[in-house]
Amino acid sequence: MTLPYATLPGDLDHLIADDHVVANRLFEHLEAGRGDRRMLVDQVSYGRALHAHAEEEVLYPALAEIGAAADAEEGRDEHQALKRLLVLLDHADPGSHKFEQALNKLIGGIRHHIEKEEREFLPALRRAVGTEEMGRLGERYLAAKRSAPARSHPTVPPTGRRRRLMHMAAGFMDKVGDRVSGRSNVLSTDASWLLDTQAQRILDTWSRLVLAPYELLTLEQARQQPSLADAAMEILQQDGRPTDPEEVGSAADVTVPGPGGDLVVRVYKPLGQTPDPVPVVMWVHGGGWILFTNDDYDASCRALVNRTGAIVVSPEYRKAPEHVFPAAHEDVLATYRWLRTNATGLGGDPSRIAIGGEGVGANMAAATCGQLKQAGEPLPVAQVLVCPLTTTAQYGVSMRDAADARPLNRPLLSWMMMHAFRGVTDSMKDPRVDLLPLSAQGLAGLPPTLIVTTDRDVLQSQGDEWCARLEAAGVRATSVRYGGVMHDFFGLAAVLDKAAHAQEEVALHLRQAFGKAPAAHPLDGAPMRGPKVIG
Repeated sequence: MTLPYATLPGDLDHLIADDHVVANRLFEHLEAGRGDRRMLVDQVSYGRALHAHAEEEVLYPALAEIGAAADAEEGRDEHQALKRLLVLLDHADPGSHKFEQALNKLIGGIRHHIEKEEREFLPALRRAVGTEEMGRLGERYLAAKRSAPARSHPTVPPTGRRRRLMHMAAGFMDKVGDRVSGRSNVLSTDASWLLDTQAQRILDTWSRLVLAPYELLTLEQARQQPSLADAAMEILQQDGRPTDPEEVGSAADVTVPGPGGDLVVRVYKPLGQTPDPVPVVMWVHGGGWILFTNDDYDASCRALVNRTGAIVVSPEYRKAPEHVFPAAHEDVLATYRWLRTNATGLGGDPSRIAIGGEGVGANMAAATCGQLKQAGEPLPVAQVLVCPLTTTAQYGVSMRDAADARPLNRPLLSWMMMHAFRGVTDSMKDPRVDLLPLSAQGLAGLPPTLIVTTDRDVLQSQGDEWCARLEAAGVRATSVRYGGVMHDFFGLAAVLDKAAHAQEEVALHLRQAFGKAPAAHPLDGAPMRGPKVIG
């Protein structure tokens, strides 16, 4: 099921539908016999416990207020039946008759519940209260999920003061029990077995480090959580391997003027740089416009310096929701213009500047090229987009197939956009961020482009589609897809072989654009149709 109408990322019905898609995808893994069966059910149990609690706190009272008390009561009754099944699953062994029978009933019951909510309850509520109220209800829904017990408790009353007291006690006991049992360690990993061994180890390690799935945290909590780079460091330490960053000639922060005040830009220079000017790459980090800094993407920049011989410049930009769209885009554009003027002073060649980025950093790199073209200014000689976001819509089959993926799943993407466009949701259709609707005429003449995607990433479909639209507009564009790895994999070469391969692929594309590599890349032959798939 999908909602038959448009929603905004923070709306109650949008958030509930995201939860539905994730639950159904976990069920599909279970039905197909793939993945860790216990871990998948633990994730289902955790997700449904929080989801049911939040619906009982927010959705059903809202339905009662619009005169749909019978619907609310029906929803609560269904929840009680599903909670009893979840309790059975929590205490049964995967593969046992008791476990599999309860699981089959649970899957059927939840799918029926989903269909009822998406066809009847949620559309009726939206019609009655309107978009603005659905946004307020969405905020309350997320807050209720953060305060919910981690397991289902069918004996807790559905309403009233006694319910709140019992849930508080249950929540405390659930946290203690999950910590002791290790269940809390698996809630943020990928349980599908669709990742390769190295990628799985990274996510398993990361899941043990973080407090909870990011989309369940407050923004302040999320900003304090470890990144995948921290998980890679943990693995290196476990293996007794060096943890020093990849050596480069130098890495120093400089301050440049920006549209909202001074910006910090990190400049990486290659080892043994000669007096002759060298090429320059501006690399924009990701984080959904709200998380992370240059430090979290340091490994990507160091790798590019050493594999291209170029100076790499990484701009820091203002974060939302303190600075909503288009603040970050404006900062990246301003940094590129500063770089073009000041490349010589850095030891760089202003005629050989490329641009690239990861995630929303790739979005801002592509938007920068578009704005430069529109302004009639010199374009970069090449661009690289790694796991790019190219539309704010929930676009393509990967939004379903990778809905449960980590570190970026579908609910987290909505959570990020909710913060990134808070108060300016009309900007989600701005052509600087929503790139896919751009015309072929608007795309024609953009730099040769390499797009890197992965098959366990909700953004994969939109990355592939962006490549196809660039090609249709006459741009030399190539897409490379890495199997068995996740979003945000590019900087993890120290512990992930496919990241090292991707770095070499990106470096080859850039060296060719700089005139420093033989013409042996697909970009220089007949255009490829469809992504080159690796692993």
